[in-house]
Amino acid sequence: MRSYLTFSLLFIVFMSCSESQKSEDNATEKIKYDVVFRENLAGKFEKWSSGDSSFKYTYDYTDRGRGPKITEEIVLNDDNYIVSENITGVNYLKDSISENFKGLNGSASWKNPMGEDKAEFDGDKLYFRHDGSPAVYEILAQLLVNSDNKKVDLYPNGEVELVDNFSITLSDSTSVNLVMIKGLEMNPRYIWLKDNAMIASISGNLHIVREDFSALRKELQSLQSTYEDEYLFKISKEVSNQIDKVLIKNVNVFSKDGSIIENQDVLVDGNIIKSIKPSMGKVLNGTAQVIDGTNKTLLPGMFDMHTHNTKFRGLLHLAGGVTSVRDLANNKQLKQLSAQFDKNEIIGPNIVTFCGIIDGSGPFANQRNVVDNLEEGLAEIQSYKDLDYDQIKLYSSIRPEWVKPLAAKAHELNMRVSGHIPAYMTASQAIEQGYNEIQHMNMLFLNFMTDTIDTRTPLRFTMVANHGVELDLKSKEYLDFVELLKSKDILVDATMAIFENMFVSQKGEPSPTYSTIMNRLPLIEQRAFYSGGLPKSGIKVALYKDSYQNMLNALYDMHQRGVSIVPGTDGLPGFLYHRELELYAKAGISTVDILKMATINSAKITGMSDTLGSIEEGKNADLILIDGNPVNNISDIRKVEWTIKGGNLYFAEELYNKMGIKHFK
Repeated sequence: MRSYLTFSLLFIVFMSCSESQKSEDNATEKIKYDVVFRENLAGKFEKWSSGDSSFKYTYDYTDRGRGPKITEEIVLNDDNYIVSENITGVNYLKDSISENFKGLNGSASWKNPMGEDKAEFDGDKLYFRHDGSPAVYEILAQLLVNSDNKKVDLYPNGEVELVDNFSITLSDSTSVNLVMIKGLEMNPRYIWLKDNAMIASISGNLHIVREDFSALRKELQSLQSTYEDEYLFKISKEVSNQIDKVLIKNVNVFSKDGSIIENQDVLVDGNIIKSIKPSMGKVLNGTAQVIDGTNKTLLPGMFDMHTHNTKFRGLLHLAGGVTSVRDLANNKQLKQLSAQFDKNEIIGPNIVTFCGIIDGSGPFANQRNVVDNLEEGLAEIQSYKDLDYDQIKLYSSIRPEWVKPLAAKAHELNMRVSGHIPAYMTASQAIEQGYNEIQHMNMLFLNFMTDTIDTRTPLRFTMVANHGVELDLKSKEYLDFVELLKSKDILVDATMAIFENMFVSQKGEPSPTYSTIMNRLPLIEQRAFYSGGLPKSGIKVALYKDSYQNMLNALYDMHQRGVSIVPGTDGLPGFLYHRELELYAKAGISTVDILKMATINSAKITGMSDTLGSIEEGKNADLILIDGNPVNNISDIRKVEWTIKGGNLYFAEELYNKMGIKHFK
């Protein structure tokens, strides 16, 4: 009997251990996703259960030496809301992150980049992290699908809604759902689900796809693109106001020489400026729609000279008064998007310069149009010319010995050459070998920091942040370089606003680059502006700020010495452009010169001055109405009431509303 009991007990213990081991094995079974960035496998997202309603996640990908590396733990309550979350790792710029949230017994406490706080919490709202894995998107999508009113409250504030839930059958007969979410970001967020579990999140160049669906990634992308287009087509029809004849009465007109001509009547006929005459206090043409411009300023549509366009960004450009852009690196389908903008199928600016990009192979390659040798680079230039592109942009992994023959090939095809300065090369060397322009002020500052810096890596930022203050703007080395810029007629595309955000902003504080407008934006965009840019602490906070001030000093000095400078953003359309112009004023450049840079000068540089860039009879009526006078106060440029482009009038408030953004009023 004793032996039997012993055997029974051993059997029970064995079975318990087996079940425990089985449970542990199940708990550690990982669901894996590929992270694809710019069509290259760049990292992984993994998730697994760590117990009842408890889950763990890892997420990382690389982008030219940048990219997040994150570990996350989440606990859900019975209603699928987060009641505990811990996030550690580094963000996209490799700055450390540590965020936690805990909801228990009717209250919650949290610590994130915005600080620490606590409040009442009933477990029926979703805490949405700052930096983290894609896990929260899956949780949100599940909550929305199961919500009676198709809305979910965010904690501590905010609301998102399920706009649509498309049932789709894929080519392999798999049934899936595409969930369209609004309220988090300016653009809708799309999440792919199967059996209520996330199989993919496709957003621009960043694709996160479960491994068992990786072979269908391109199909998912194509299907999603169709639904995105239909959404944007609908918006265009709703907010476009086609004009016949419009009379803008008693408005102050910004002229091509930079003066303000007060109290003018400007008649627009279709897409053409028909007449500009002093206001006589009465309607000159009774058949025209009349707009009162009293105490307001009429400007030509502005030019953003450094953009990377997507179909979602066009709304922001026009809402911000930007009607023409240079696209300085995109895919080879950009002409198709431009045609959609031109036909007003999708709202967007005139793309007046098409620039192809080439980079060399290596661990920090741009991941778009990468070549392994000079011959491939020469062939790429020809392929861009065959697509009727105007310009070639060389990137940081291009071998220095390739620059001269690549530039010669581009010039032979009547194409300009611009770009980053390749690693182990100086700006002076790039200019001597054929560059026509240089992107980004940091690339100019690196000219004075030897040619041994690997500018493929984040060193292209941190070296300038640490040593930019040391550049003496009265030194012979600097003055000789400025003379080289002038003698070779080199265009400087400075993109000052992105460096303000990198160098000056501090973690946990609103970035000065966006502080004026961040409260107008949806939740996720607001939170992004607390991340602090480049990692910095202690004496480096003041050092980086001083280096940035010296970049502004150089901008002003180059302008004063006759170097051609153009305003561009390389980031958030409209809002970042306004900040770029404000920073030019902060540097000391006159508002008249700034507005001319933004309009007539940019039109001349892009070869568009016959039709765009100034308010003159016979020119295209690409116009913006400003509630104020940016000549007196450059920040008034933010107060765009409406934009006319291509024979359509768009009210900025309506455009912003479509993106969940509040108007300036």
